[in-house]
Amino acid sequence: MQKRLPLLLMVLSFLFTACEEKTESPELDLQQEFQPLGIGLFWIYEVDETIYFGENDAETFHYFYKDLVRSSYLNAENEVTYIVERTKSSDRTDWSFELEYTLIYRDRLLLRTTNNLPLAALVFPPQVGRIWNGKSYQSEGDDDFEIEFSGQSQTPGFEDISAVRVSQENLDDKITIRDIRYEVFGEEVGLLEKYDEVLTYCSRNDCLGDLLINGGSKTHLKLVDYGRN
Repeated sequence: MQKRLPLLLMVLSFLFTACEEKTESPELDLQQEFQPLGIGLFWIYEVDETIYFGENDAETFHYFYKDLVRSSYLNAENEVTYIVERTKSSDRTDWSFELEYTLIYRDRLLLRTTNNLPLAALVFPPQVGRIWNGKSYQSEGDDDFEIEFSGQSQTPGFEDISAVRVSQENLDDKITIRDIRYEVFGEEVGLLEKYDEVLTYCSRNDCLGDLLINGGSKTHLKLVDYGRN
């Protein structure tokens, strides 16, 4: 009986190891294809913008942005950093330089840095209900972003694409401020929409609660074309 014991232990050990190998969890798919990155990729957006100067005083603009990944480099942390050049046009023919920003995959986040302000625009994998600090790389403090939708895109022309919607802010107290900001990302495409509406309401005693816009702006970017140069 004592001679059989080591053999029995060896068999049990083998079975346990085999079972353990079968139940190992597969490598996590981060689904970074919701924001593809690569030199030559471009996105063209139709932009509607309204600037409010005061009560019953506003100006509207219609134009296009083209975002082109023009180059990349390795930063000090040995991360591939993509440089995106944004140009502006009123007719999609003549383009003028607007700004540059960078995109990086870092810590399961998409980090977008514009005017030296890094924003954690998307988390990977992008799943409904996930919440993260969009300003985790800023000194300003916390700002919770949340994936509030996942499904077929509702962006015109891209309805057959899987998309996720990131709510950055959803505040309207109907007294002093309205702050609605969100972004939509499409699988194998990237940013489909970006909406920013930040307004202040008249807060004088004679207009408090009347939703009279005191100032602010509303900007809506919608993708119309994309590809690679």
